[in-house]
Amino acid sequence: MERGYEVIVVGGGHAGAEAAAASARMGARTLLITPDLSRIGQMSCNPAIGGVAKGVVAREVDALGGVMGRATDASRIHFKMLNESKGPAVWGPRAQCDRGLYPRAVRRVLDELPLLDLFQEMVTGLWLEEERVRGVVTRGGLRFGSRTVVVTAGTFLRGRIHIGGEGAVAAGRAGEAPSLELAQALEARGLEVGRFKTGTPPRVDGRTVDFSKVQVQDGGGGDYRFAGYVSEELPPQRDCWITWTGPELKGIVQRNLTRSALYGGEIAGQGPRYCPSIEDKVVKFPDAPRHQVFLEPEGLETTEIYVNGLSTSMPAEVQEEFLRAVPGLERARITKLGYAIEYDYFPPHQLRHSLELREVEGLFFAGQINGTTGYEEAAGQGLVAGANAAAKVLGRDPLLLRRDQAYIGVMIDDLVTRGVDEPYRLFTSRAEFRLLLRQDNVLERLGPIAREKGLLTKDQDSVLGRRLHDRRALVEWFRQTALPPEKVNPLLADAGGTPVKEPLRAEELLKRPELGAEGLAEAGELSPRPPRDMLHAVEVEVKYAGYVRRELERAKKLAEQAEFRIPEEAPFGQFVTLSREAREKLARIRPADLGQAGRIPGVSPADLQNLLLEVRRWKRGRERAVAGTE
Repeated sequence: MERGYEVIVVGGGHAGAEAAAASARMGARTLLITPDLSRIGQMSCNPAIGGVAKGVVAREVDALGGVMGRATDASRIHFKMLNESKGPAVWGPRAQCDRGLYPRAVRRVLDELPLLDLFQEMVTGLWLEEERVRGVVTRGGLRFGSRTVVVTAGTFLRGRIHIGGEGAVAAGRAGEAPSLELAQALEARGLEVGRFKTGTPPRVDGRTVDFSKVQVQDGGGGDYRFAGYVSEELPPQRDCWITWTGPELKGIVQRNLTRSALYGGEIAGQGPRYCPSIEDKVVKFPDAPRHQVFLEPEGLETTEIYVNGLSTSMPAEVQEEFLRAVPGLERARITKLGYAIEYDYFPPHQLRHSLELREVEGLFFAGQINGTTGYEEAAGQGLVAGANAAAKVLGRDPLLLRRDQAYIGVMIDDLVTRGVDEPYRLFTSRAEFRLLLRQDNVLERLGPIAREKGLLTKDQDSVLGRRLHDRRALVEWFRQTALPPEKVNPLLADAGGTPVKEPLRAEELLKRPELGAEGLAEAGELSPRPPRDMLHAVEVEVKYAGYVRRELERAKKLAEQAEFRIPEEAPFGQFVTLSREAREKLARIRPADLGQAGRIPGVSPADLQNLLLEVRRWKRGRERAVAGTE
């Protein structure tokens, strides 16, 4: 039995869902194949989307037409805007989601796409001809043909779950079988492979938590939306809570360290530095008197609580003991044990920026297989990989996001250019153009790119058109509208500012630190009232105009460097004017342009200048050789 498609996506997690949806929206006949269709969009760890940098990525995925924003809004039961007391460049929207509602929303959005088929099976191998992909082979003996395949295997590639030091259980996720044959087939192609690990904390029955001993965290955000194209109905909201570990828990962990799979020698893979287990926290931060523990609801129709901050691979009895040492959890009953999971990943320097493997034409990787961690990082990669798989078969230009265009662009460039030695997680500090890459301007900066690449449905394109029109109209209103003193002075009085004596343009007033766009729009009786994020975006660009201009100038220089293209077959090892380290790094990464070469650790400014000369000399020599054979 053989079936043909233009794009096949292997895996139905966050990367797989976005890859399949992007491909189908672009017009490619697409198949998503996964071992369990009921678990598409499954939230394997914390049922939360967003955070600092991550929240911007979730909005970027939505601006490019993706699924994550809609599914988050449809399942959001608690919302916080992180870093709101700081500058807008580091604001991070975060939503606690209902674990059951989120995947159902993902499936509903996927079912809206007429060019997308879903199929339940385990993929065990690739169908290859020479160095080109031709499809996939399943455990049941089916063969699906396609010129492009996107592998989004998550933690399933030779996954092994660890609870304590008594030996591991083969699994891709709790209760699900790992993917062994596919991992072996990929490694057999000669690809470099490594091992990473991640973990999850225990869950407890909320009815056994003493909430009088914990601090409540109210939700906020009002009508805030992750999705900019479709307005989903928001579910009822729930509280979260915070408590702390203390010396008693620290002592329990220290006494039982050798019983941990991580410290008992069972796990060899490197774990995420920025999402450490409680064992890691105790060992690596011995002077810390306490650590935060967040109690987060799993959903509206369950009493189960996610104990965020206590990821562990300790045995069951130790998990029970240290939970009792946490205020509020003294009588908490565990519903699911925490565990660590170890899995294969393929170092991402083997990829192009399109996320296509250099060694196998038509084969794309996205998500944890590339050494990342987090739903949002996976979704961003999945969308780019799916879009580029479709672009390849449809004869279109690839979707290549620059570092000044999107956090997704920062992430992919980091992965391909710098590689990973631990599970990669996005932070605002990774981006050199943070003031340009805000959560409030995602539709304006990425919507036109999505339109150009064919990533939007007809309805999404229509919404984008109205949004861009309204944005231009709002900017013009601030430029042209003069507000009289009687409208402005009450705002200034409330903020402790100096009153004005004559009408001033709203744009000039907005430059004053004590005035905001929302207040001025209300004082000027602007109707209809623009969305909050649009008002915030205009406010940032007016108040920080000088900083924005400087970032745009730096981005322009980066783009100029990218114009000097370096052929993939360039013989870097022969460029003797470069340092040995630079030659080795360049040969390994094979940068596409001078800008990427300059971001490779170990390539100095002198190496960069010599590389420019060497590539030009090599190109001239190659042209002369070609001319001599004609």
